[in-house]
Amino acid sequence: MQNYDFLNKFSKDELIQLIEIYSKNWLAMDGVWFQSVERKSGMEEAMFHDLAVWRSFTVIEAKRIKEFLGLPEQAGLAGLAQALQLRLYANLNEAQIELSGNKLIYTMTKCRVQTARERKGLPYHPCKAVGEIEYGDFAKTIDSRLLCRCLSCYPEAVDNTCCCKWEFTLPEE
Repeated sequence: MQNYDFLNKFSKDELIQLIEIYSKNWLAMDGVWFQSVERKSGMEEAMFHDLAVWRSFTVIEAKRIKEFLGLPEQAGLAGLAQALQLRLYANLNEAQIELSGNKLIYTMTKCRVQTARERKGLPYHPCKAVGEIEYGDFAKTIDSRLLCRCLSCYPEAVDNTCCCKWEFTLPEE
């Protein structure tokens, strides 16, 4: 049985607040399992599993968002720009999207993962390898023609004005 009757009792603002709670809960679960593996088996083992999880999850997430938005098979950069704004953590982090011609730049200006690790006295999460899978496969699911390139991401952060920066391109045919 679906719980829609109960959810229909909430206002739009309350439902938006609930989405934020769900997003925080999901991100907490992601961090809790990662840190559990990291404590027991080290960063290398935790990263191995993180890569495997993101390889599957990002495609599932992108497919559901693509369907929700009613995007065409080849949604292009405009479709990607819409989809990026509906990711589970999109309302928890601060990001900018710049779309120009056949290029989209996605800049994460504030990241809850890195902020939480810093607050706990943990080293930054070496997320570039995960990001290449996460963002690359997400984009390819939105439009198989899209290419993704990391411009800056820990541990190879070269832009200190942001947490990470990604470039998506649609090759000209």
